[in-house]
Amino acid sequence: MTPDTVLKLAEQSIYTILILSAPMLLIALGVGLLVSIFQAMTQIQEQTLAFVPKILAVFLSIIIFGPWMLTILLDYTRNLFQQLPQLIG
Repeated sequence: MTPDTVLKLAEQSIYTILILSAPMLLIALGVGLLVSIFQAMTQIQEQTLAFVPKILAVFLSIIIFGPWMLTILLDYTRNLFQQLPQLIG
């Protein structure tokens, strides 16, 4: 394997990870922002109030985006296995 091949594989891996994690992270960010605004308006300073909505939102996003994420992951894995003979020799 050449250094260019390793860099290409690393780039594909990082891109796949970013694409897969983006929906959950963005939803958690949005819910956290809404909860923070709610806490600032009502002056409720309960620390655990922020965690439960975020956990539920991420769980729901996994349920909603799960099939799409699985398709992306399977395509990446299939592509990697198809490139395996070229990578080895």
